[in-house]
Amino acid sequence: MSTRPPLPAAAVAVLACPVCAASLAVGEGGDVLRCPAGHSFDRARQGHVTLLPPGHRAPSGDSAEMVADRIAFLAAGHYAGVSAALGDAVLDAGGAPPARLLDLGGGTGQHLAAVLDRLPAAAGVVLDSSPYAARRAARAHPRALAVVADTWARLPVRDGGADRVLVVFAPRNGPEIARVLAPEGRLVVVTPAAEHLGELVEPLGLLRVDPDKAARLAGALEPHLAPVSRTARRDVLRLDHAAVGTLVGMGPHARHLPAGVRAAQLAALPEQVEVTVAVDVAVYRRAG
Repeated sequence: MSTRPPLPAAAVAVLACPVCAASLAVGEGGDVLRCPAGHSFDRARQGHVTLLPPGHRAPSGDSAEMVADRIAFLAAGHYAGVSAALGDAVLDAGGAPPARLLDLGGGTGQHLAAVLDRLPAAAGVVLDSSPYAARRAARAHPRALAVVADTWARLPVRDGGADRVLVVFAPRNGPEIARVLAPEGRLVVVTPAAEHLGELVEPLGLLRVDPDKAARLAGALEPHLAPVSRTARRDVLRLDHAAVGTLVGMGPHARHLPAGVRAAQLAALPEQVEVTVAVDVAVYRRAG
């Protein structure tokens, strides 16, 4: 019998076997998930579960260094406004309070944890391709379950298994999101706006937000999902060099800036930098 906290049953109920798509249940001992056909998936020592078909490898996700920077930046509360806007959209989407949440590309689980704190009867699943992120997400919230999976393949989630699907700065698989949403469910997507981190783009050579991002989002989703609402959130942070370093290190910019170049660019910044956090929050329902 496992001495670790049990896997949250309400979160397990969201999942499906990645081999045969049947429902999963916690097996004897509490550290394995099994489907009726006998396919089994062990809980890792760090607490997460990997749900991939045999021979399938998830695309490379965030590295251990990127995850460490993400933990540090989010733990400092710098993106608390983003989490608040996400939670507002989840709660304001209409209908009964959601009971089953799925956070796609949810990384270390901080955003989902903040939403679960506002929904005391709900449980959630963080699905990410990075095992380093999943290890941290496994400890993000007692009512959350962390899963390593491929968000571009068939999701290991039951048809209609999620009342809310959350996507924060992560890829969006429109057909699969539509499949796993409950009939009255909602997708909540947080994307960076054009001015997001604008003060750092030139001095640090960061990647610019695509000005056509909103149109591309709609194009990827709207054959399968219909728009419901869109809101904007804008905050201004005052960050020191250490905070800017973790902000850059936790995102896609980390893959494009050699460490030495990044250090020199950071050193040239003022000791305190005002940085705009600008996101758009869009809510979708199933089309048809």
